[in-house]
Amino acid sequence: MVLSPLGAIMMKELQITTARFSMAVSVYAFSACAGGLVAAGFADMFDRKKLLVLFTGGFILGTLLCAMAPNYEVLVVARIFAGGLGGIVSSVSYAIITDLFEARQRGRAMGFFQMAFGASQVLGIPVGLFLANRFGWHSPFWLITLCGMMIAVALVKFIPSVAGHLNEKRQRRAIQHLKDAISNPGYLRAFLSITLLTTGGFMLIPLGSAYGVHNLGLKMDELPVLYGALGVFMIIAAPLSGKLCDSVGPFRLFVTGSVLCVILVRIYTTLGITPLWSCIAVVIALFTGVIFRQVSAGVLMSMVPETEDRGAFMSLNSAFQQISGGIASYVAGLVVTQSGNGRLEHYSDLGNIVIATMILSVGLMYWVVLYLRARVTVTENYFNKSVKIKEAQE
Repeated sequence: MVLSPLGAIMMKELQITTARFSMAVSVYAFSACAGGLVAAGFADMFDRKKLLVLFTGGFILGTLLCAMAPNYEVLVVARIFAGGLGGIVSSVSYAIITDLFEARQRGRAMGFFQMAFGASQVLGIPVGLFLANRFGWHSPFWLITLCGMMIAVALVKFIPSVAGHLNEKRQRRAIQHLKDAISNPGYLRAFLSITLLTTGGFMLIPLGSAYGVHNLGLKMDELPVLYGALGVFMIIAAPLSGKLCDSVGPFRLFVTGSVLCVILVRIYTTLGITPLWSCIAVVIALFTGVIFRQVSAGVLMSMVPETEDRGAFMSLNSAFQQISGGIASYVAGLVVTQSGNGRLEHYSDLGNIVIATMILSVGLMYWVVLYLRARVTVTENYFNKSVKIKEAQE
């Protein structure tokens, strides 16, 4: 998230093309994917708190290197380092949530977890844009490094040990554990679904700030207002979406969010010069669908793995998300070009690609639902209303 809103500034200061900027965004994801694949083999063999602290420390160190980068090439190398060590943080967090919360509570838990994304926009993106405009593009990385250090101290002091899974895990070596997880047919369904979900979600984000400035006619000092308003909305909406997920069922909420996203992506990617408050309204409506999809998909993914495979599954899940997000960011830079006056061309074509992935993701997510239905005995209309779950008895 730190690079995406700085696109308009960094492309100008570093004198790079949209493709090179998208590469700077995506290398983090590629590196995080590699880190996730390596971590998957031993993710269930240690206390999850220790892994969380370790990878958070790696992310902080990588971000510090980004803050000290003197040019584009060094920045890319630093991003690779940060991604490889820090990209697994979210997967460990998801595993901890799944360990600590029962299925009927996970919607709310995932909603609060997704609230952090909104908080990052309220506190991070507007402040980052302000600092970048005033002190240069390095300054947001320095801020994240400082905040990360404080968070690392809080993790060590306040997060309890999460090691209950160690009592249930099978005795397998790291390589065998990875092979078992990645070859499970049910898990592969989930990985394919989340890959397509992430691909569509990441295509529009990297060039969003440049699109707002050069196509929608927003001023640079209006971008913090746009991102800040979106962030405030997400802080409020994410927990409410989690409660809604527990009430109506994750798959129904996922379908609703997908329909909303398809409509709003088409509107957003075909806008001309648009007033700030109209942009805010469209983007908030779009991200309502995004939140619905993220929260519901997170709940469905949490139900897929067995307890002893949870860390490996979440690590692989994160790896597939990262690689698909990285590919999506890079493809976006290839599809979209920038004219001499700065305007982004073919952004609506990119929107059509996103719409296609969203429609396909609904079918793939239903495929995951069929796997869950076959694996467990559930109460009537489980995926629509009830959240009680009972293991099948053979």
